[in-house]
Amino acid sequence: MKKYDYIFFDLDGTLTDSAEGIVNSVVYALERKGVPYANKQELRRFVGPPLHDSFRDYCGFSDEQVKETVRIFREYFTEKGIYENSVYDGVKEMLDSLCRAGRTLAVATSKPESMSVQILEKFGLAGYFEKICGATLDGSRSKKADIITYLLQCAGDTADAIMVGDTAYDVIGAKAHGMPAIGVSWGYGKVEDMEKAGAAGI
Repeated sequence: MKKYDYIFFDLDGTLTDSAEGIVNSVVYALERKGVPYANKQELRRFVGPPLHDSFRDYCGFSDEQVKETVRIFREYFTEKGIYENSVYDGVKEMLDSLCRAGRTLAVATSKPESMSVQILEKFGLAGYFEKICGATLDGSRSKKADIITYLLQCAGDTADAIMVGDTAYDVIGAKAHGMPAIGVSWGYGKVEDMEKAGAAGI
């Protein structure tokens, strides 16, 4: 594989293990809305995809119901869930090595941008990234392809860029820009789904 000067990273499931906080926030929201669920394991499907899409698909909610459920989700997440999170082993060393090798790093995540900055600052990772780009709180920018568009607009000339993430959403979002993607196997997505979506490597 060729050398890439710009490396865009997903956040949840790629740099940090945020499943506990996200799932607990989903439980809080579903219970407040009176929506039944089988178990917490089932709710791991909420980790990775845009939150608005997940609540719509899982609950069959209207747009207004989705907005209200996301608001309830964030009541728990901003107080507790955001801290129920940890950095994967080896991530800091990897980022340090890439920066010392002269690579430019950025984050492209479906998590709201303000929360993403807060998490990366908490774990001492924010300084590795030239840009941290995420979703808007109102959901108007939530799909990975749109977030990468936003990142490319912020970052300027990134012809030699590659996306790194843990789900097919990352691969599909990168391909929308003619950008290759590397899938990581330790996150929440399935390797076969990333391969099927066209990941350049795992």
